[in-house]
Amino acid sequence: ALLLPLLGLLSPAAGGKLLVVPMEGSHWLSMRKVLLELSKRGHEIVVVAPESTLLIRSSDSYELKTYPTSFKKEDLDEHIHTAAAKAFSKEPFVVRFWKLLQEYRKSGAMFHAACKSLLYNQELMKYIGDSHFDVVFTDPVSPCGQIIALHFSIPSVFFLRMVPCSIDVHAAQGPDPPSYVPRMFSVNADRMTFSERVKNFLIALSESFSCNIAYGPFEELASEFLQKPMTMTELLSHGSVWLKRIDFVFEYPMPVMPNMVFIGGIHCGEKKPLSQ
Repeated sequence: ALLLPLLGLLSPAAGGKLLVVPMEGSHWLSMRKVLLELSKRGHEIVVVAPESTLLIRSSDSYELKTYPTSFKKEDLDEHIHTAAAKAFSKEPFVVRFWKLLQEYRKSGAMFHAACKSLLYNQELMKYIGDSHFDVVFTDPVSPCGQIIALHFSIPSVFFLRMVPCSIDVHAAQGPDPPSYVPRMFSVNADRMTFSERVKNFLIALSESFSCNIAYGPFEELASEFLQKPMTMTELLSHGSVWLKRIDFVFEYPMPVMPNMVFIGGIHCGEKKPLSQ
């Protein structure tokens, strides 16, 4: 009898404040679906993005804050189309791998420039510090959001499919044996012949070289900004929750850490039950 009046005095749970540092392209389209739903549930959302974007636009569901960068929208559009064409070309693997390395270099330079512009934008960084956000919601393919999360000691939630070179698995301290787990762009299944395992192992050996090209500048920037040595693996190891846009049914078998959640299909607009 005493409990019901007491419960009546309690206020309903308040929404949280989310700082969103997204990636461009299809990454954003998936994330935007989630943001719209979070807004309906009463969360206050602020999206931070470069002025030169392809798909990120303002919305009634969130506040968009932009900052200037050194590249133009046309540069980003051309790079995304070129990289996609090379990733899915039918050329021999070695040729395709070498061309992708060049695109990794361009991607790294472009996203590094955007990140540096954000981190050293004093007005915007002061706004973030004064706003007392509850969480940083970000795609760790570009670690800029995580650098901000560590700088302001804000918990981070990652929204991703995967990070190149299995950095996401290593950061979460998950096992990743190259003899059994297919490497990105190898076109291998989880059941491999001996020659495919050898190929897979060689790709794994090359990953430290290829990802150093793409992420080396980010590691230098993070170390400089946070004033302590930082690697990509160390940066991402502080993520609180990993929301992975994959479905265990359609992927190869893989080890899963306790803070990883499969959310494959969350961005689908219409869900229908599959027939038998």
